[in-house]
Amino acid sequence: MPSTPTFDLGLEHVSLSFATKNIFTDVTQGVNEGDRIGIVGRNGDGKSTLLKLFSGEQTPDDGRVTRRNGLTFGILEQRDHLDDNATVRTAALEDRADYEWAADAKSREVVETLLAGIPLDAKIGQLSGGQRRRADLARLLLRDWDILALDEPTNHLDMLTIHWLAEHLKNRWPAGQGALLIVTHDRWFLDEVCESMWEVHDGMIDPFEGGYSAYILQRVERDRQADVMETKRRNLARKELAWLTRGARARATKQKFHVKQARELIADVPPVRNTLELKQMATSRLGKDVVDLVDVTKIWPAADPANPGPDAVSVQVAVDPAARPLDADGNPMGPDTAAAQTRTITGKRVLDDVTWLIGPGDRFGIVGANGAGKSTLLGIIDGTIEPTLGHVKIGKTVKFAVLSQQLDELEKLGKYKIKEVLSRYKPSYIVDGKETTPAQMMERLGFTSAQLMTPIADLSGGQKRRMQFLLILLDEPNVLIMDEPGNDLDTDMLAVMEDVLDTWSGTLIVVSHDRYLLERVTDQQFALLDGKVQHLPGGVQDYIDEMERRGGAAARFDKTQFDKQSASQAGEQGGRQDAAGVADSSDAAEPLDPAEAKALRQKKYEAGKRISAIERKLKKLEAQIAGIDEQMAAHDPSDYEGLNDLNQQRQAVETEKSGLEDEWMELSELVES
Repeated sequence: MPSTPTFDLGLEHVSLSFATKNIFTDVTQGVNEGDRIGIVGRNGDGKSTLLKLFSGEQTPDDGRVTRRNGLTFGILEQRDHLDDNATVRTAALEDRADYEWAADAKSREVVETLLAGIPLDAKIGQLSGGQRRRADLARLLLRDWDILALDEPTNHLDMLTIHWLAEHLKNRWPAGQGALLIVTHDRWFLDEVCESMWEVHDGMIDPFEGGYSAYILQRVERDRQADVMETKRRNLARKELAWLTRGARARATKQKFHVKQARELIADVPPVRNTLELKQMATSRLGKDVVDLVDVTKIWPAADPANPGPDAVSVQVAVDPAARPLDADGNPMGPDTAAAQTRTITGKRVLDDVTWLIGPGDRFGIVGANGAGKSTLLGIIDGTIEPTLGHVKIGKTVKFAVLSQQLDELEKLGKYKIKEVLSRYKPSYIVDGKETTPAQMMERLGFTSAQLMTPIADLSGGQKRRMQFLLILLDEPNVLIMDEPGNDLDTDMLAVMEDVLDTWSGTLIVVSHDRYLLERVTDQQFALLDGKVQHLPGGVQDYIDEMERRGGAAARFDKTQFDKQSASQAGEQGGRQDAAGVADSSDAAEPLDPAEAKALRQKKYEAGKRISAIERKLKKLEAQIAGIDEQMAAHDPSDYEGLNDLNQQRQAVETEKSGLEDEWMELSELVES
């Protein structure tokens, strides 16, 4: 009987059921020092429950949870347990004085990044959901843990902070120390941070080597070899692999798959989208004009005009005579002077003289920090918000639909069953050139026919999100605006939604902090910076690089929340900081000078030549392995020495091949960076 593996923290023959749902059946799995594990699976399959079993919050029905003596385990749950009456300083900093946390570089970075703009004396109960999330995450990261478990850590974080968190977790422990468990739907984050994956499904935990990209490859290969019947799920994974391999940056430390194998798996997968065909279809539905923003400025008036704040601006805007009071004869009252025809608006400028033309079939992604004005920009695009200056031209045939972060539309339908709601729409639609019913579209989005009689109010958060998306599609808009569309969806459902959008012919505007999703469903990305809409020709990474040049996430930290005495003490205890409150990192962020740029181009050229040589060598090694396999098959099975010699030859060739594949991945990363 095989012995049970030993883990620092593990499950030993664990089974667990809730009511009629079986979560785990005889599962043995665990974590050891040095592990960096991402956990994926469908919503409701047990990802969060798995973390609770490890933390001791949940007890298994059978089996046991083992833990190394003295091991410390920290967990970030989806709902915090912070005391509403406690201050941020008490809840997140455990009452540390400013000089205490500021004296340590790592603690200072956590506080200045996650608690930026949050007064430390504010009560937890007064914070927004996003601020509470940041405070809880700061509380966790400010302590030392042997194992850190994070359940949806990127929720409520902007893209720059997500990037910072990924770097923090990668560098938190020396190599081979500490352990990390991450449950998230952010696939870029999984690929960036994790070195292995667990898929939770059907009461089991299947381990995979590598990050999310490698997991997708292995899952496709597993499905292919087993010839499983889950055709839809397999095709989605293969399509996603095609996009990853063709468009995503290779990561040598994560993806350990074979070059030839990856190419063979996607050889018959067409491009993700036929952009030209979609644009032609969109033009036929929309005409040439969609939305034009011309010289648009938006200023939100200050709540207190007498104290508008240091960043406030003032502009003069024309007054519509129709808005002035009328006299008895119906004429505008007041003097007909230039002063009477204008008024001054003072407040925060979120858009500054923006001209942006959006055409038929355009697929644009928008990134920006929280509070930068992304929601305002969306409102101006769809006409629900008036610009302070400039004008917006919306095409006559435009039909907007907005997938918002709220589910208000569904709340009104709560008492109705899904079947009753779908009966309000057309009986059939043309999807991918085929006639499709609303019920079939519903099944494509992960629902079953048995759920047709389920009231909307009884759906889970993820199911409501998918239903919201379905109803929008059934309305047949030709301009779709999506604000954080990935909320509440697991990775498989995100892939389904992306697959649906691939064939959707219309103009698409997406705002998201999920860089994987953003680059997956849009063709061009833009950043909202300093009130301007700035094109990102290199994708989201251009935005990250630009923000790092400006000082990074920590530069947004509001130093005014600390008194001068505390700042002085922090300087004495922990070394001097610059005026922005962060260490000067400008040297690393400066653009390359001409000589360095030339050297980098030469390096990439040499890397490209080496890649070609490696690929030729790999072909020869594969042929060599195939030849040895044939010799072994034909060899006398009783000649153990001869078979052993052949086996050693094969292992030597495999070792050489593996080394070349690793080198290929590293050089590919350099060439594509």
